[in-house]
Amino acid sequence: MFTNPLEENRGVTSVAVVLVASAMMLFSAESKADSGFYLGGSVGQAGVEIQDTSGIQPVTFDEDDFAWKVFGGYNFDLAVINLAIEGGYVNFGSPSGDLLGIPAKIDVDGFDVFGVFGFDLGPVGIFAKAGMVSWDAKFTVDTLTDSDDGSDPAYGVGAKIALGSLNLRAEYELFDIEDAEDVSMLSVGLVWTF
Repeated sequence: MFTNPLEENRGVTSVAVVLVASAMMLFSAESKADSGFYLGGSVGQAGVEIQDTSGIQPVTFDEDDFAWKVFGGYNFDLAVINLAIEGGYVNFGSPSGDLLGIPAKIDVDGFDVFGVFGFDLGPVGIFAKAGMVSWDAKFTVDTLTDSDDGSDPAYGVGAKIALGSLNLRAEYELFDIEDAEDVSMLSVGLVWTF
């Protein structure tokens, strides 16, 4: 019996058209979920490194602690790239250790604002950001306490995975605080776009 090859491929073609249309609607919905205002929170680890080489013996404080942040912003989801304005509060915890055998601790927190640039590869996206942080620090050595504050540049890179209007986000941020060698944060969190 003779079978028409066009009729056999019609079923495969119909299935392919349905799959492509479904994928297009899915990615279109994800793009819409990426536009607009968003709120988020992250937890991770902050590192603070301070060096003083002005004395007879160089002094180094290089410690880590649990850190967290909350943030919000507005994302402009353009055809190829994403641009956003983001601001938030970051708490670097209370890294503690020894300075020349004396207990020492530093408490640092601040408010930051960033311009964010990125692009999506389907449900996965990558981004970079640059901005400023306005910080407050309290440094305690034994029973002596000193405090300082200021505003300095901040930078970051990260990646996200879209789950509808929720994004799972991982990022590394560097805060270029003038009196420190290195203040950084590695974190993961959730972002909700509404």
